[in-house]
Amino acid sequence: MKKKEDHELLIYNKNFLDAWRNAFNGIKHGITSQINIRIQIVVGILMILLGVYFGLSKIEWICLMFSIFLVLLAEMVNTAIEATVDLCTSEYHPKAKIAKDVAAGSVVISVLNAVVLGIFLFGDKVVLFIINLIR
Repeated sequence: MKKKEDHELLIYNKNFLDAWRNAFNGIKHGITSQINIRIQIVVGILMILLGVYFGLSKIEWICLMFSIFLVLLAEMVNTAIEATVDLCTSEYHPKAKIAKDVAAGSVVISVLNAVVLGIFLFGDKVVLFIINLIR
């Protein structure tokens, strides 16, 4: 019986469960290797706690959760693109720089979206909270 090569085991999933296992391994790798992902998870948890405290509506929860997951998704894709580029070349190449910069830019856009959404969701609530504290 021929043994599969190591690279074949890494590329192909034998079944649905293996696909999920590999996906969770990717999430685990992102969390354990990328400080930005850990920071974004902490910020996301803080926003969820603020949402609980301020009693967000269902539609506000949908927007908040979508925004949190969009930031994490962009960061994971950025990590994957950076790893792929690093695998392809260790030398400077203008197109490698473009790939990495555009991937990082997608993270910035998703974070800016989250900030704007946070202002819409929490801005008036935080201002009222501060006003009530001062009184």
